[in-house]
Amino acid sequence: MSATAIIRGRAGGEAETGFDAQSIRADFPILLSEVHGKSLVYLDNAATTQKPRQVIDAISGYYLQTNANIHRGVHLLSERATQAYEQARVKVQRLLHAADAREIVFVRGATEGLNLVASAYGRKVLREGDEVLVTAMEHHSNIVPWQLLCEEKGAKLRVIPMSDGGELDLQAYERLLGPRTRIVSFVHVSNALGTVNPARRLVELAHQAGAIAVVDGAQSAPHLTVDVQALDADFFVFSGHKLYGPTGIGVLWGKRALLEAMPPYQGGGDMIRSVTWEKTLFNELPYKFEAGTPDIAGAVGLGAAIDYLDRVGLERAARWESELLGYATLRLREIEGLKVVGTAREKAGVLSFVLEGIHPHDIGTVLDQEGVAIRTGHHCAQPALERLGLVATARASFAFYNTREDVDRLAAGLARVKEVFA
Repeated sequence: MSATAIIRGRAGGEAETGFDAQSIRADFPILLSEVHGKSLVYLDNAATTQKPRQVIDAISGYYLQTNANIHRGVHLLSERATQAYEQARVKVQRLLHAADAREIVFVRGATEGLNLVASAYGRKVLREGDEVLVTAMEHHSNIVPWQLLCEEKGAKLRVIPMSDGGELDLQAYERLLGPRTRIVSFVHVSNALGTVNPARRLVELAHQAGAIAVVDGAQSAPHLTVDVQALDADFFVFSGHKLYGPTGIGVLWGKRALLEAMPPYQGGGDMIRSVTWEKTLFNELPYKFEAGTPDIAGAVGLGAAIDYLDRVGLERAARWESELLGYATLRLREIEGLKVVGTAREKAGVLSFVLEGIHPHDIGTVLDQEGVAIRTGHHCAQPALERLGLVATARASFAFYNTREDVDRLAAGLARVKEVFA
């Protein structure tokens, strides 16, 4: 659908496809609130999404009716809590189209998932002189763990370059791959630019070079259909709080053979089969990687978020977000002095920009007074912005509960920014 068609489409929150964002907003209580006396426009979804009432109710219901520790208790509450926790794992398996629920490891978020892979897999396979490849658009969570590992092992971190528009240079990637490449770790969707990377091709090339592929799906899992078997990645991570679920819960998916060969990430309760002073025998998957009491309520909330997404329809929601991004891109490009940062041909719902002569933090401050919440700064992707000659940007990011009226409020707020700093 062309951007012109989008602008001529139905008003408000109803997509050309009939997706009714306005009705969905009723499920999100916080969207009914006011900021500085004005109705809230929340456009910081790449940082965290708001939570539907169904998720909030599931979490409070767990604590009101089910709260107990899992796996080890024989009383009814423990059995119920265990069942709820493991049901959430199966829901994640279905979301990712994974082959086996035992491949689903609950972690605190995408960051911990990446650290787990770097520590438990990377430490085992990486040797002096080996190479780890990442892209120029990575979040710090997919840079720093590999830097630490390479420093420890005497390995080298190499960077796949990107264009001025925020697209990866695939020819350069192929040249970088070599006999010393052990790990390729890349972001599926850039949080700073919105670029949707050709994940299947990146994985395929990594495997041809004999490397394993790690995919940071923090921004893709909430907005794209993910099939880890079709993708053929070796590891995939995402965070629950970006998927309309609670904070403090996330997922690491890994191929079963790799997970079974990896040593534990942490030691403690529930990740063991038996402990003596002489030796500890570790538990089976996935519990080998889930030491201690996990975020049970978080898993329950994540499961409820997946149920909610199923009812909304992820593919329908993604089409509406794409329409909204097109509409917003045209509206903002009408503003004199505004430059869009990140112009890849394939993008998800992230719109980063700068305004000539105005610092992004000042943009965000004035917009906040207008009731519009965006993100400003380097978005935990400093090397990506440095590559583009920037220190910071303003970023509006969309979810399926956003509407064209939200975009219009953003545009009006930016007009106010220009008035303030004229």
